[in-house]
Amino acid sequence: MQAVYNIAEICARHGITDVVLSPGSRSAPLTLAFARHPDLTVRVVPDERAAAFIGLGIAQAQRRAVALVCTSGTAGLNYAPAVAEAFFQHIPLVIFTADRPPEWIDQLDGQTIRQRNLYGAHAKGEFEFPVDTAHADAKWHSARIVNEAINLAQAAPAGPVQVNVPLREPFYPKAGEVIRYEKDVRIIREIPLPPSNFVLFDLGIYAELKQAKQMLIVVGQQPANARVTAALIKFAAVFGAPVVSDTIANIASPIPIHEGSAGAYYPDASSLLTSAGQLMTHQDVFLAGIPTSAKQELRPDLLITFGKSLISKSLKLFLREAAPAQHWHIQATGPVADTFRSLTRIIRCEPEQFFSRWAPAELPPRETLEPWQRAEASATTFLNSFFTSAAVFNEFSAFRAALLALLSNTALHLANSMAVRYANILGISQGRQIEVFANRGTSGIDGCTSTAVGAALAQPARPVVLLTGDVAFFYDRNAFWHNYPTPNLRVMLFNNHGGGIFRIIDGPRQQPELEEFFETRQQLTAENTARDFNLRYFPVSSFAELEAALPVFFAAETGAAILEVFTDSKTNAAFFEEYRAAVKQAFS
Repeated sequence: MQAVYNIAEICARHGITDVVLSPGSRSAPLTLAFARHPDLTVRVVPDERAAAFIGLGIAQAQRRAVALVCTSGTAGLNYAPAVAEAFFQHIPLVIFTADRPPEWIDQLDGQTIRQRNLYGAHAKGEFEFPVDTAHADAKWHSARIVNEAINLAQAAPAGPVQVNVPLREPFYPKAGEVIRYEKDVRIIREIPLPPSNFVLFDLGIYAELKQAKQMLIVVGQQPANARVTAALIKFAAVFGAPVVSDTIANIASPIPIHEGSAGAYYPDASSLLTSAGQLMTHQDVFLAGIPTSAKQELRPDLLITFGKSLISKSLKLFLREAAPAQHWHIQATGPVADTFRSLTRIIRCEPEQFFSRWAPAELPPRETLEPWQRAEASATTFLNSFFTSAAVFNEFSAFRAALLALLSNTALHLANSMAVRYANILGISQGRQIEVFANRGTSGIDGCTSTAVGAALAQPARPVVLLTGDVAFFYDRNAFWHNYPTPNLRVMLFNNHGGGIFRIIDGPRQQPELEEFFETRQQLTAENTARDFNLRYFPVSSFAELEAALPVFFAAETGAAILEVFTDSKTNAAFFEEYRAAVKQAFS
């Protein structure tokens, strides 16, 4: 088993610090190797689906690879939703799946399935660990495989990689036997080089930037990065371009930085964009309301994008209909999606490198900026006035109250489906350094709570808040089934006793089968869940109760807690329809 024990040593030497494993017999050698390694933090989560999303949350928060370990059979299949999410979000996971030796596959042996290439097109790669490593060449091969897997997982664009490890009995060391880690095990490091940027001038990009009359910058999902934001500010100011940003793009969630010997300090980078009137965060509001004729003056002739997915359907539809003559996407590595059906150029560099490239120049006024500024200002005014008139308790208004009550430096996790949409409509107010996370790689509800739990475990000194609906919450209750404290975790659960989003979508809400087959009514509450997992519990069902509960709920001394907001699904749908009608009236 020495080659198996060396897996833990190789992981540690590559900078992996966290391992999430689920118990099993076939995986015992892997479990012992990781559990006894002095430089690794190993956590046990019995439910493999929750374990994988918790690992994803840790990797996302720490911005480095996390190892997952499970036993043979369907255990590894339960990792699949998180693996797919990690693949599309470019989050590095190194997945060690214990397996039966090859001669026992398809022989009706227990806990045996076909595990090679278990995640198919949703993993960056897969490796098969040697079943016998007694020969020196096989031992060298085993170490090489683990090195290659870790390097592949972390190489841009990062992602999940499977290492399938067939194991023969005996699995357990003898009583008193000490597990050794060979310090001379070979470590192969891959040193990434920054992509060349000579192509920028060779293609005459600067000349084309100067010629564009209607430039628009759209930012997709990305981690908060103050250097990117600072470079974007300078670029947008130089070229007079509006910047449209979804909540998950984290442009409106700045982190202070100090840049270089010149001492340029950006205490609130996005506020500079806001004060210049160049940051647009309420496109979900005004693009849903303004008539087609008014959208014409918003159309760009040059669209510049970076980041991953967008939440806003209104923005995606607008850009597809706008059909800009040029669409440049900035992405250093990996495949590029043509989301708006207008892609003309892929610029292979990092966004910071691109946006910091250009010096101030004498440029003609941009025709795009002023119409976007008008629309953004109108949307801000509309939202402020609309919610002050809400008379009936509803989840949309309660959600707005939650966003306003968040503490500075919060890691905000948004569950699918309505939570992430509400947040994108309302936006995050400036200056509080709130970083936003959401599982928008696949947009599933299956691991939203587990991902937030992983973030809370990874950053115990930072407030972690999950805003979620009842279906997503109850689907993922095993996120709490572990023995590790998360005093910094707050879960705000909006319980309308069903899939309320289906009352808002035109198709299902018009069907007689709505309640039974789409909304799927349920009567669960989180009270028993809170009791089972020793979480403080705050139930509220009115504006007054919510206002009283929020300060206590978010207070540091409260500890891990669930605040359950009870609303009526029909009332919520009626209020959202009232919102939609008011938007159309305000922008007609």
